[in-house]
Amino acid sequence: MKLGIDLGGSKIEIIALDDEGSELLRRRVPTPQGDYSGTLRAIADLVHQVEAALGQAGTVGIGTPGAISRATGLLKNSNSVHLNGQPIVQDLESLLQRKLRISNDANCFALSEATDGAAAGAAVVFGVIIGTGTGAGIVVNGHVLTGANGIAGEWGHNPLPWPEGAELPGPPCYCGRHGCIETFLSGPGMSADHQRVSGQKLDAATIVARAADGDAECELTLQRYENRLARSLAHVINILDPDVIVLGGGMSNIQRLYENVPGIWGRYVFSDRVDTRLVRNRFGDSSGVRGAAWLWE
Repeated sequence: MKLGIDLGGSKIEIIALDDEGSELLRRRVPTPQGDYSGTLRAIADLVHQVEAALGQAGTVGIGTPGAISRATGLLKNSNSVHLNGQPIVQDLESLLQRKLRISNDANCFALSEATDGAAAGAAVVFGVIIGTGTGAGIVVNGHVLTGANGIAGEWGHNPLPWPEGAELPGPPCYCGRHGCIETFLSGPGMSADHQRVSGQKLDAATIVARAADGDAECELTLQRYENRLARSLAHVINILDPDVIVLGGGMSNIQRLYENVPGIWGRYVFSDRVDTRLVRNRFGDSSGVRGAAWLWE
């Protein structure tokens, strides 16, 4: 049995999978806000409850925002800031009395979709989460690629490729730079772009809905978004050349992306044809917790 845990800012979810990937049980509890020790106890309690309910022990994988620092072994870059600088792996292994595996949420998303999701069977998968932020993970032959610095797939904090004049220097990013991909392609990034150009303050879902109803300004915003997404993914194809790119997060629900973006990215990919497929995720919000379980496959 494989147990996966998705450690989110508002909830902690656990799933139990059998060896074929069938779901045996799933539970979730609220995340103790700002309480590191409480968060550890909540995770351990979920593991013990599920194992008691199913009558067997399992391996434990955990997906979390952020990554484990190769320099210190401590968690870094988590938007649940009370977790940063903490020895979360060692502390949980002590509580659970077993080894565990941990990876960031984008890696778990990519692994889930590469294992038995929308990219099952593909050799090289680039899994993108586009929602309130923009992250990604890389899976090669069924294994998460973490990299020498533990940051493989940190796509959102590269500059927007082939920027046009009006896109420079780009919006400020929380990382301290300007013009990061995330500032253009996240949901808030689309909303901010629409407001800069049209003066209207609308969220991404409203922009998409109004474009479908014939709103010209919203349609132009979506066209700019598609072009920027195509450029950003073409950059990935030029470097990684993945078989499949899987989109997740709230922005992955924009159906027109799957036809329009591949129609654009050929202008920027350094090849006479592009066989990379752009697909929507299979498991949606469940991909993170499923991918955490698959860390032990």
